[in-house]
Amino acid sequence: MRTDPADEPAACLPPVGDVLEAVATGLWRWDNASGVVTLDAEAARLLGLGTPEAPIEGPVALTEAGIRSRFHPSDWNEINGVVNLAVLEGTLAEARLRVMDEHGRHVRTVRSRTKPLVDEDHFELIGTLQEVTEPPPGASARTPVTGDWRRSREAFLLDAGRALAEARSTAEVLRVAAGLSMPGFEPNGLAVFGVQGDHLSIIGHHGHTTDDEQPFRDIRLDAQYPAADVVRTGRAIYLSSPEEYASRYPATWPFARRFNRQSWAFLPLTVSGRTMGAWMAGFAHPVSFTPDERSVLTTVARMLAQALSRAGAAETERELTEGLQRSMLPTLGPEIPGLSVAARYVPTGGGLQVGGDWYDMIPLPGGRFALVIGDVQGHDVRAAGLMGQLRIALRAYASEGHRPDAVLSRATRFLYGITDSITYGSTGGPDAGGTADPRFATCLYLEADPATGHLEIARAGHPDPLVRTPDGTVMIRPTAGGLPLGIDPDADYPTTSITLEPGELLMLCTDGLIETGGHDMYTGFTRLQPILEQHRGEDLEELADALVQGVIGPSSHHSTGPLVDRREDDIAVVLLCRPGQGCGCDAGEPAPPVRRIMLSVAQPEPQRIAECRHQLRDLLHDWADPEQVDSAVLLVSEMVTNVLVHTDNDALLIAEARGEIGRRRLRVEVSDSSDDLPHKRRPGELASSGRGLVLMELLADAWGVDPRGQGKSIWFELYEAVKL
Repeated sequence: MRTDPADEPAACLPPVGDVLEAVATGLWRWDNASGVVTLDAEAARLLGLGTPEAPIEGPVALTEAGIRSRFHPSDWNEINGVVNLAVLEGTLAEARLRVMDEHGRHVRTVRSRTKPLVDEDHFELIGTLQEVTEPPPGASARTPVTGDWRRSREAFLLDAGRALAEARSTAEVLRVAAGLSMPGFEPNGLAVFGVQGDHLSIIGHHGHTTDDEQPFRDIRLDAQYPAADVVRTGRAIYLSSPEEYASRYPATWPFARRFNRQSWAFLPLTVSGRTMGAWMAGFAHPVSFTPDERSVLTTVARMLAQALSRAGAAETERELTEGLQRSMLPTLGPEIPGLSVAARYVPTGGGLQVGGDWYDMIPLPGGRFALVIGDVQGHDVRAAGLMGQLRIALRAYASEGHRPDAVLSRATRFLYGITDSITYGSTGGPDAGGTADPRFATCLYLEADPATGHLEIARAGHPDPLVRTPDGTVMIRPTAGGLPLGIDPDADYPTTSITLEPGELLMLCTDGLIETGGHDMYTGFTRLQPILEQHRGEDLEELADALVQGVIGPSSHHSTGPLVDRREDDIAVVLLCRPGQGCGCDAGEPAPPVRRIMLSVAQPEPQRIAECRHQLRDLLHDWADPEQVDSAVLLVSEMVTNVLVHTDNDALLIAEARGEIGRRRLRVEVSDSSDDLPHKRRPGELASSGRGLVLMELLADAWGVDPRGQGKSIWFELYEAVKL
């Protein structure tokens, strides 16, 4: 009885070895762990091993170096990338390879198709080798043996990597991704999916409208959708035709069909072994997704994932920074009747938008208020944190009703305590989170009475304030001071009393406004002086902008944010104006131009006599007769010195120049609390004292001594004389 061949299908198939021999196909195996490549007889023949007279009959084992010598060097380098891509995606590794003889001549081209078998940290390749004919020119544009493809691909990947590396936000990354022009197979639609819990969300897209994303806006990770599969498995999915898409994903095919695309690539966005989302590239033309094309798409996906991760981290940092900035940025309180205030804050441009500089306005009982300006050492996160703590402490001490000297004394003990604990920790040794040097801060604390313009100032290592008189004269107003906060917990901070006259303007600033651009204190003040002098009735806000712009360049931002991206030092500036003629806050009723300085010189501070002379010269900088200025300086020096030498009291100097230029009157008073009146003497030529009143009589237009309820006042007047 004859058996039907259909009943025994295995009997109809020849042995596998006979089939491979019949179609001239060899087998090879590559063990990545040992580096050994095993070839059967046909594979050995294709690689030029053996000779026609002595062919290789059985399997042969070669080292990786030995097999590499049989291929063109550029093709061997290419196959490494193809194999790694196949291992990553779990797909076949396919490549064309040129076989070379021992003289470096091309003898044939073979096609390798292998399947990676992954075992933990190593893999094996098992596949076939088959001789193929060279493709005609143009048809091989996308094969790994074509130099044009390789060069265009490398140029594209370099440009893409550079552009994605420079993107600073998610929106910028998506714009760069949308503009990528892949060599030979440019997509006409892109979408980036992120993971939120157990759902996919669309982060961004290109080539679609907002309505197009509706069906894909909230897809569960367990849904039958290519992007969901990619996120679950971490492996890419390539769909070369609409039929393949419809067959593998029938549930979501109706939504994808309306885009009229022919091919799709869905790739994982993986960073540090974690799949953070998926990237979809859709094509209007059929794409076969050769190993080279998959390699390009995979490389772009990796760069895109890294760029999105960096952008996300940067945006999170910016959000935290902006939150810190909003909570810690200096602010001014409500308007103050009788005084106008404007301020600016400019952080450095090193990423954080808040630094160690600050200012504050603190309401006090009785209608008074306090202005604080300060600068914590450093421009880092710790400086910003210490600034916030110190600012709160100063506000608390001021609200308790302490005077300026007491506020700063408490603040220095507070800062010394917290920086010492951060530096040395609770065990007395250096703390891992601390620094070798405790931080300090400069500060100027000012308490103001709006009704009278009276100011009480205490200063801790901070720059002195500047005063602009109604006629445009700008002077540094010296104030008594102590060490910066945080250096000595027992430091004292003497106060200085001044009166802000109607029309006068006071400027407080940190050293960033003065020293930016390589300036020192003197040249920095000199740079600011013309800006203040040219202020003729403008709004205080405009003057504040002009001061900052004069140092770092133009900008329109105010104190709620940074002005420009700088790299030197933070800037804080506060302007305080008492309404009157010559001040831009409120012109008020016209009043005679007046300039005034007031300085106190204590018994232990004879060096401040030089300060008195310097201040008087600044006050009389445009006086018509220089000889009268010299006389006034000499008389002031004599008057203050006499108080320090002949009494046990401090001296208070008040100098006032009033009237129109060319017809002004200078009146200088030096007061002390001693009741002993001076007497005019006739000193001899060798006498070291007794000339004060004689000089007064010779040089002053008018002078006198006025007893007071407690103490006395010696004064003189000079009347401006225009020299002809």
